Amino acid sequence: MQKISILGCGWLGLPSAETLILGGYAVKGSTTSPEKIETLESCGIKPFVITLHENGIDGEIELFLEGCDWLIIDFPPKLRTGTGESFLKKINNLVPYIEKAQVPNVIFISSTSVYADGESIVTEETLAMPLTESGKQLLAAENLLLSKDFLTTIIRFGGLIGNDRHPVFHLAGKTDLENPKSPINLIHLSDCIGIIDLILKKQPGKIVFNAVAPFHPSREMYYQMKASALHLEKPIFKTDSEQSGKLILSDKLITLLDYQFKVTGEI
Repeated sequence: MQKISILGCGWLGLPSAETLILGGYAVKGSTTSPEKIETLESCGIKPFVITLHENGIDGEIELFLEGCDWLIIDFPPKLRTGTGESFLKKINNLVPYIEKAQVPNVIFISSTSVYADGESIVTEETLAMPLTESGKQLLAAENLLLSKDFLTTIIRFGGLIGNDRHPVFHLAGKTDLENPKSPINLIHLSDCIGIIDLILKKQPGKIVFNAVAPFHPSREMYYQMKASALHLEKPIFKTDSEQSGKLILSDKLITLLDYQFKVTGEI
């Protein structure tokens, strides 16, 4: 039985853990909230309270990593320019523990925010030039992990949707929105979990994957359609705004791993 440690059992990490347990994996999971311990235990996860800081790690990180075949790093940078602790320093503090525990494989959950906006088609070979502080630190963390001896697979997810999470709830009723013709780059929770599961099975090694559903209507068309379907007030876009967007392809994921997206046109 393969042993998985998931650092960050939140919106993605928790349902991923539940799916992996059903698939026969033994799963350890971490949370920063002691009150979530009971929730993790009820899902069959061996729980740990672990918090990464710039200057160290709180919690039983050695025991959390002991004997695991895979570490999944899945917690957000939570950065705004000039505020918050350095995400890169947190990952840098984690690396010696990964090496000491001799963890052979790592999956790092990253984001397509590492790419700059622009009217272009983006693949994994596109030069990553993040504009936000969060994107900059994610890219630096990717490079740090890829430089180490353990095998790190990077997944750059697009906009995450599923359950009660969808950008249309934030956009509904707003006016003067930019980039009406820019393509959307979203991915459903069920596909996020499916991709993680497939990587665990196929073990592709040191590699970067974009993970965005192959469904790219314009922002204006898509969000107005989605708002109508959910009986929300339609967002209104500027008709004369300059366009700044990117179309992100997941062809490597589809061709190399033979992944078939579960949610596309109904996203």
